[in-house]
Amino acid sequence: MNSDRKSDKPFEQNRFFLKDTIRQQIDFSRTAQNRHVPAPPIQKPTPPDITRIHLPDGAAALARLGRMPIGEAITRRESVRDYSTDSLTIEELSALLWATQGVRKVLSPSTALRTVPSAGARHAFETYVIVSRIEGLSSGLYRYLPFDGQLAQLATDEQIGRKAAAACLGQSFVAAAAATFFWTVIPARMEWRYDLAAHKAIAIDAGHVCQNLYLACTCLGAGSCAIAAYNQDACDRLLGVDGYEEFAIYISSVGRR
Repeated sequence: MNSDRKSDKPFEQNRFFLKDTIRQQIDFSRTAQNRHVPAPPIQKPTPPDITRIHLPDGAAALARLGRMPIGEAITRRESVRDYSTDSLTIEELSALLWATQGVRKVLSPSTALRTVPSAGARHAFETYVIVSRIEGLSSGLYRYLPFDGQLAQLATDEQIGRKAAAACLGQSFVAAAAATFFWTVIPARMEWRYDLAAHKAIAIDAGHVCQNLYLACTCLGAGSCAIAAYNQDACDRLLGVDGYEEFAIYISSVGRR
């Protein structure tokens, strides 16, 4: 037993992260929330002069375009890395964005209910989309604005798919995707309420978001493949985030089968 424990030493810190032991070490009366520090914005502010694209209603699009009941989608869900050269429609993109981070109800200036669960309804993620083949959109980088039902156009770039693939350690199917979802995390949103217990909750929440993308893609007859192996610095540079207060945490390609 002792020799087994000794061999586990290199993994000890990461195994600790997987547990909830940290919660016993936190004085929750001293969290930023309980010290009445204002909560971080529930949506990252957008420069006033940025180009915005209005999206079709995502909930209505998913209901109209869905080809199967949820039970069948769960049964058929799989990772898809081979995509056709056909484009997705902007209505399909809106359905996928709504399924992963759509807003159902705003409870307060700092809290909202969305289409995925989140610890304390903190929803620490922002959604960036690398667009290669979406009808009506130029190739480039966009950020989803769920509280506005819009996309912010951050950059146009015909080579954006190739650059995304390079940032994902050369995984070629990313370059072939119609779009690739990059989720960043703003840890302060979760830390505000949970302090050092925030980070495991963030990791769990990321899984909820990506699973909804898988199921929504399956319902639409499209495919998706989650990506957890990527070049952190390259992805953060691609998205234009600072790598500390906001950084890439999960990625998934999307395309028509």
